[in-house]
Amino acid sequence: MMEYMSGFDEYRRLGEPEKAEKAEIWQAAIGLQQVDGLTPSEYLIETAKRNIEGEITICEVQERLDGYYKARPVRAAGDRAEEADKVSARIAEILSEKAFSFSPAEYITIHKRLFSGIFDFAGNIRDYNISKAEWVLSGETVYYASADSIRAALDYDFEQEKAFSYKGLSQKQIAEHIAKFVSGLWQIHAFGEGNTRTTAVFAIKYLRTLGFDVTNDMFAGHSWYFRNALVRANYNDYKNNIHATLAYLNLFFGNLLLGESNTLKNRDLRVTATA
Repeated sequence: MMEYMSGFDEYRRLGEPEKAEKAEIWQAAIGLQQVDGLTPSEYLIETAKRNIEGEITICEVQERLDGYYKARPVRAAGDRAEEADKVSARIAEILSEKAFSFSPAEYITIHKRLFSGIFDFAGNIRDYNISKAEWVLSGETVYYASADSIRAALDYDFEQEKAFSYKGLSQKQIAEHIAKFVSGLWQIHAFGEGNTRTTAVFAIKYLRTLGFDVTNDMFAGHSWYFRNALVRANYNDYKNNIHATLAYLNLFFGNLLLGESNTLKNRDLRVTATA
């Protein structure tokens, strides 16, 4: 786990349930910033610890972050600490809430809540096509949903999942089906940025409604693997014998939901143009 989050482990070891739960949520919230290579500030870490201790509320965390960054309007080019800090706090807030609705509207609302004031398009479905050079694909890109089909694709995926029956499935089959649903939702890439973080938060909330006692360790320590596994689940290059596979994502969900101990290494997912 990332060194700057190691201080949260103490709260979990001490065995105080409320503090342990808050520490786990903060670890996931902060760890998820790694999907975009972001690192939170020391100020966020210390402020989060005050929330875990019960000294300040999550709303006060956000207010302090707003004040902290208003006092520092000039920052180096490429400095995204403000994004990492504020989105971490917002993820922590959402994961602390019990409310949830399985719907495209909820998914879109999560994006809006996470990225308001960060992206101008927060909560808006993208109206342009995108491609992204992926490290795990040696610079190639996944084919995402076209802009004019996003809403229909979201509606279809949610309708199919709502209609699906888990009755009679083994726990492994359930985990694999959920991995497939999450993969399809992510592939739509409904927003210009912030898709993986939005999808992860939505998935955690959804899994809880299905009765899974989801710990957040996997997202805290393996969020980049999670993203790379989503990429591999949605990329084909038949010319070079590369096929979309859910195998890596299934390993992740096996650990997350079934208590498996699969080894998760990003280098195992990487492909080259001559693979």
